[in-house]
Amino acid sequence: QLQLVESGGGLVQPGGSLRLSCAASGFTLENYGIGWFRQAPGKEREGVSCIEYSDGSSYYADSVKGRFTISSGNAKNTVYLQMNSLKPEDTAVYYCAVDLGTPCSEVLTTTHPDLYDYWGQGTQVTVSS
Repeated sequence: QLQLVESGGGLVQPGGSLRLSCAASGFTLENYGIGWFRQAPGKEREGVSCIEYSDGSSYYADSVKGRFTISSGNAKNTVYLQMNSLKPEDTAVYYCAVDLGTPCSEVLTTTHPDLYDYWGQGTQVTVSS
């Protein structure tokens, strides 16, 4: 089955950290830019970060720059989002997605799931004391 599966979400206190994983099954991530998105209740979907799997180049939204780090490696066909110094406003469902025709330079502003080849089911991140 061709799919992306996110994991690693949970409840964390402000200032804490979480590491999200995005694992691809049934296809390889080698030719893709892999994007992370989030959506909080009542808010628009936001592009958070993207990594070009082939060369590791990465992109970040201003809202997470300096706090989040995207990476690939460790497990094959998996991308990670390390989230540090978490804030209550980071609370959202986080999704990963890929599209062969959308490079990372466009991913952060291309946020509709219908525009992607694969879009994961999401993992909830809650930042609260």
